[in-house]
Amino acid sequence: MKLHVITTGGTIDKVYFDAKSEFQVGPPMVAEVLKEANVTFPVTVESVLAKDSLELTEADRQLIRERVIAAAENRVLITHGTDTMVETARALAGVPDKTIVLTGSMQPARFRNTDAAFNIGCAIGAAQSLPPGVYIAMNGRVFDPAHVVKNRERHCFEKTD
Repeated sequence: MKLHVITTGGTIDKVYFDAKSEFQVGPPMVAEVLKEANVTFPVTVESVLAKDSLELTEADRQLIRERVIAAAENRVLITHGTDTMVETARALAGVPDKTIVLTGSMQPARFRNTDAAFNIGCAIGAAQSLPPGVYIAMNGRVFDPAHVVKNRERHCFEKTD
């Protein structure tokens, strides 16, 4: 299996500077997470954006779609901010012959107490085993983007009807 990872920013890559929670999106953390997890299959990492997902535009989503289509690999993992992950996943609907899995984290990957490594691992498992289509892997579950929402109060993603 070969995997192409596209990074777009979001909490997973955030760096906090002070107690007032001022932050900026830092360098992608996914390569470090994969190295620490001793991933042994070929992975390419492409940094496409470095934005908080609330700042993403339709043009940004189109760029992400173009990069997914251009990837030589047919298995694509996208690290993304959780606030608009569903919107981006829905914008990727219809990309042919690719298994596309979006994931992110509620806490930065740089934090000791983070869900980033777990979510990335879950997303890799989903990318390896699911048929072509678009999916969201968060909180140990894999969701259809057409039937999921982020529950901000509970800090998790939930299936909708």
